[in-house]
Amino acid sequence: MPRRTIKKTRYFEDLKIGEAWEAPSRTHTESLFYAFQLVSGDNRPLHYDMEYCKSLGMPGLLAHGFQVLAQCAPGASDMSRGDSEIRIIGMLECAAKFAKGVFSGDTLYPMLEIVDLIEQRTTGVMVLRATVHNQKDELCLDGELRMLVAKRIRDEAA
Repeated sequence: MPRRTIKKTRYFEDLKIGEAWEAPSRTHTESLFYAFQLVSGDNRPLHYDMEYCKSLGMPGLLAHGFQVLAQCAPGASDMSRGDSEIRIIGMLECAAKFAKGVFSGDTLYPMLEIVDLIEQRTTGVMVLRATVHNQKDELCLDGELRMLVAKRIRDEAA
């Protein structure tokens, strides 16, 4: 049975403004649209009815905003690959502006970049700029994620 490799843990103190990670590109097929419809419960026809979308002059199914935002999950990015992993405790906030529609057949290219590091007593906040471009290099999403990150435990006796 294969074992998980132990990764070096990176803490808040190890992070640097300007570090950036890509998430793998993904072409948004009709299957992904239907899967997101199932997960979200959003049954608006512009997310799953191709003929309805065509009647509105759209080139394909229109992605739900959360379907696009989901591409920015830090765990899906290179941040979680390689020999180290950031000790993220959880997401605190998220904001996004949707600049361009995403349609079935579009390929998305997500990117995360540290734009601020806010130190706290026992944790820190890593502020990430999240962007998603399509295959035409058009900006589809510009957002911000605030992630709570563990700090190293200090030995009080030292």
